Amino acid sequence: MGEATAITIILFVIFFPIVMTPILMSASGRSEKLRNILALLTSAITFIMVLTLYPFVVRGDIIQHTFFEILPNLEISIRLDVLSFSLTALASFIWFLCAIYSLDYMAEEHGGSRYYPVLIFTLGSCLGIFLAGDFFTLFVFFELMSLISYILVVHEETEEALKAGYKYLVMTIIGGLALFFGIIITFELGGTVSLGVGTIINEGSLLALLAFICFLIGFGMKAGMFPLHVWLPDAHPVAPSPASALLSGVMLKTGAYGLFRVIFNAFSIEVMQTSNWDIILGVLAVITILLGSAVALTQNDIKRRLAYSSVGQMGYVLLGLSILNENAITGTMFHIFSHAFMKSCLFLAAGAIIWKTGKRAISDLGGIGREMPFTMGCFSIAALAMIGIPPLNGFLSKWTLGLGALDANATIYVLVLLISSLLNALYYLPIIVPAFFEIVGEDHHGHALQFDVQDATPKMLASMVILAICTIIFGLSPINIPFDLSQMTSDFLLRGGLF
Repeated sequence: MGEATAITIILFVIFFPIVMTPILMSASGRSEKLRNILALLTSAITFIMVLTLYPFVVRGDIIQHTFFEILPNLEISIRLDVLSFSLTALASFIWFLCAIYSLDYMAEEHGGSRYYPVLIFTLGSCLGIFLAGDFFTLFVFFELMSLISYILVVHEETEEALKAGYKYLVMTIIGGLALFFGIIITFELGGTVSLGVGTIINEGSLLALLAFICFLIGFGMKAGMFPLHVWLPDAHPVAPSPASALLSGVMLKTGAYGLFRVIFNAFSIEVMQTSNWDIILGVLAVITILLGSAVALTQNDIKRRLAYSSVGQMGYVLLGLSILNENAITGTMFHIFSHAFMKSCLFLAAGAIIWKTGKRAISDLGGIGREMPFTMGCFSIAALAMIGIPPLNGFLSKWTLGLGALDANATIYVLVLLISSLLNALYYLPIIVPAFFEIVGEDHHGHALQFDVQDATPKMLASMVILAICTIIFGLSPINIPFDLSQMTSDFLLRGGLF
C-alpha cells in the first residue's frame, strides 16, 4: 500500500463518522433499531479502517499531506505517525465498545435520537485531532470535539447536568482561546505550525514561555490538569455512563496528545529543560496526582469518585511528560492505553450498577457483587489494575514511569507514585470488599438494603469483559501490542520525530 492509499484511509477514518451523523439523524425519525445499527456499524467500520493503517506504522512510515493553504504557511493537513496511530486506534476501539454498551443502556433512556448522532460526530472530531498535520487543523477539530461533547454532558437535562455543562462550556471557551493564542505566537515565532517540520521554536524566550503557558492552559484543561480540572468532577458523573467512559477514557487523552505535540513539535526537550519548563509541568503533575487521589477518598457518589480518580491518573501522564526520557515517555504512552482500558471499564460497570439499582452512593452498594457478580468482577479487575497490582496493566505503566523517574534521579517522583497507589487502594478497596463480603448493605439512613436485580445485559457485559481482559493481557503478557507501540512512540519522539 502506498502513500495515496494511506491518505485515502485517513480521510475516510476522519470524515466517515462525520458524514454518517446526518444519516443517523434522519434514521432516528424512521427506526430506532436502524439508527442504532448504523451507529454501531459506523464505529466498527471506523475501527477496522484504522487497523489497516498499522502496516504503515510498523514500517516506520510518516504520512504528511497538505490539502491547501488558508494563508501562507497556514495549512489544512493530515499526518500519520506512530503517536497519532496509537491514539487513533485506542479511541476507535473504546468508541466501538461504548457503542455496543449503549445499545441496551440507552434503550430505556430519553434522547436517543440526539445521543447517537452526537456520539458518532464526536468520534470523527476526536480522530481528526489525532490525525491532524498541523496545530491549526488540530485546533479546528479540538474545538469541534469540545463543543459537540457539551451535548453529551447535558444529555440528562437535569439541573445538575445543565450546571455541569455550563461550567464545562466556560472552561472549554477559556481553553480554546488560550490554545488559539498559543498557536498564533508559535506561528509568529516559527513561521509555521506544521507538525512536519521538526521543531518549530528552537530557543526559549518570554514570548515562547507565553506560548507554552497558553498551550498548557488549552490542553491541560482538557486533560484535567490542576487547577483547570474543575469541570471534570461535575461533567463526568452527570453524563450517560458510556459518554462518561469516553470522556475519561478517550477525550481526556486529546489534551495529553496536544501536550505531546507541543513538547516535541512546537518546542523540544532541549528548550523544555534549558528553560526549566519541565519543572513547571512536574510540579503541576505532582499536585494533580495527589489532589485527585486525595479528593477521590472523600466522594460517596461512585461516578464522582471515578471522576476525581481520572484527575489523579492523568497526573501520571503529565509526570512522564515532565521527565522526558525513554522510560518516562514509554510509561506515559502505555499509561494512556492502560487508563483508557481501566477507567472505561470502571465507568461502564458503575453505569450498569446505577442502571440496574438506581443507587449511586458507595455506602449503599454493600452486597451488590453477589447480585451482579460479572459486573462487579470487571469493576474489581479494573480497580486492582488502577491500584497497580501485578500482573495487571496498571502495574506495568507505573513500573515504567518509576524507572523513568529513577533514570532522571527524581526519586521524589517515585515516592509520589507509591503514595498515589496507596491512595488508589484506599478509595477502591472500600467499594470492592463490601460489594462481595457484605450480604446486606445499608443505605446512608442506616436502613437495610436487599438487592433484587440481575446482572447487566449481555451487550453491556461484553464491553466490560473485553476491557477487563485488556487490563490482564496487556499487563505482563509477552505479547503486548500497546506496550510495543509505546516503546516505538518513545523512540520516535526522542529521535526528533524520525525513524
